[in-house]
Amino acid sequence: QVQLVESGGGSVQAGGSLRLSCAAPGRYTMGWFRQAPGKEREFVATINWMGGNIYYADSVKGRFTISRDNAKSTVVLLMNSLKPEDTALYSCAASRYYSGAYAIGQYDYWGQGTQVTVSS
Repeated sequence: QVQLVESGGGSVQAGGSLRLSCAAPGRYTMGWFRQAPGKEREFVATINWMGGNIYYADSVKGRFTISRDNAKSTVVLLMNSLKPEDTALYSCAASRYYSGAYAIGQYDYWGQGTQVTVSS
């Protein structure tokens, strides 16, 4: 069983930035997902083990950046120009078999999530 632990969430004003981290041991494709109250969980970004096959949801493209440091077993989601609609519980996930994975079902392990709240 792989344990994923997110950190870095918090409350910011619109236009601000946050940096989310996920402690992610192992050679997995990693993804970030988010779920707002009353909404379904949605894909945010993904990166494969080698740091390639990076994809973003259209809603965050140009504002969010995903990266990883395998020496530190860490995946980072840098979020800039935050909007109130980015408010959600952000979770990282690990996929054993897929690269460029954007579907929930392609991921095998999930963290508990970290809350991001953006006020207008």
